[in-house]
Amino acid sequence: MSDRPSPLADPHLLFDPAAGRRDIVILGSTGSIGTQAIDLALRHPDRFRVTALSAAGGRVALLAEQARLLRVKTVAVAREDVAPALKEALQAEYGAGEPLPEILAGPDAAAELAASECHTVLNGITGSIGLAPTLAALRAGRTLALANKESLIVGGPLVKALAEPGQIIPVDSEHAALFQALAAGTRAEVRKLVVTASGGPFRGRTRAELASVTVQDALAHPTWAMGPVITVNSATLVNKGLEVIEAHLLYDIPFERIEVVVHPQSYVHSMVEFTDGSTLAQATPPDMRGPIAIGLGWPQRVPDASTAFDWTKASTWEFFPLDTEAFPAVGLARHVGALGGTAPAVFNAANEECVEAFLAGRLPFTAIMDTVAAVVDEHGTPARGTSLTVTDVLEAETWARARAQEMAARAALEARA
Repeated sequence: MSDRPSPLADPHLLFDPAAGRRDIVILGSTGSIGTQAIDLALRHPDRFRVTALSAAGGRVALLAEQARLLRVKTVAVAREDVAPALKEALQAEYGAGEPLPEILAGPDAAAELAASECHTVLNGITGSIGLAPTLAALRAGRTLALANKESLIVGGPLVKALAEPGQIIPVDSEHAALFQALAAGTRAEVRKLVVTASGGPFRGRTRAELASVTVQDALAHPTWAMGPVITVNSATLVNKGLEVIEAHLLYDIPFERIEVVVHPQSYVHSMVEFTDGSTLAQATPPDMRGPIAIGLGWPQRVPDASTAFDWTKASTWEFFPLDTEAFPAVGLARHVGALGGTAPAVFNAANEECVEAFLAGRLPFTAIMDTVAAVVDEHGTPARGTSLTVTDVLEAETWARARAQEMAARAALEARA
């Protein structure tokens, strides 16, 4: 890992302070982050011009519609087999004789777009497949608006070796909040980072009470509308564990100075406690357009990016300590984050497989973290530091996925016995 003292995400530094309209590449354009980023860009054409879009390929009609609305130069899909369908969808969207955007297809298409000519790359891809585009954007010298936390989790040393100070602007609501609060002081004045968690749909339940929860229960998040994988990660609090690792990597704050507190209303997105005893909180009603606007526009703010509070109405804001017995994910994440090397990649990959098994009805809810912990324990890889390679990460993920599948299948059989 780099010895450079500056954190990757530093609000006092801007990698490229270019003024005027910014050319933006959006990766994962048909997902939740991507669609909201497009909404923001369409509402602020004087600030942003989207030049290229990428998506997995499952929603080609929407991708074609986005391409026409934004008049992008290039469209990419990860699945080569949907390229003909995408071309047909584009032809249906565009008028007769209008030139179509260039089409890229294949597993490397998003990384190719990430290295294309632009000011900022918004990586809104879900999962560790976002690592290659993250590295490509950094190598190309682009400002990286990072919503794909997994690429930083699984490839932390690789990302830190490439990123210049200030080159990454975080888009997660929690890390965008920390980023803004950190602007109020110097790094030496920071005592701790406080990452807030909604607590998900199962806040207040004991481990025993969690044993019988259903997929429908887990997907009923009380404050945020997200995809199924992220929603289940919020229910297990794996998402919060990943965010603790991410905060450590982004801001160079030791794990023992990063705290998680449960805040059911999701108004305060995170806080920074300074050495004088002051705590600065960043707060808005739950809306990802605000963090996206920070990622795309910093150091300028985008007017009316998200809604504001109505202070003429009474509201209650609550904070509770984290129940580490019912929700062990954060503690396990701290453990793998401290191990470093391929351990975070194993944690993330095993969790993705277990969440898939849970969503398919093959694994009980509490068995998700039990299985992930067992895979991490069996892996037992010490930190590899700067020797870590992309090949190491991919091999560790492949092993973890296979092992998690085996353990999940066994756990499912035992649950039915």
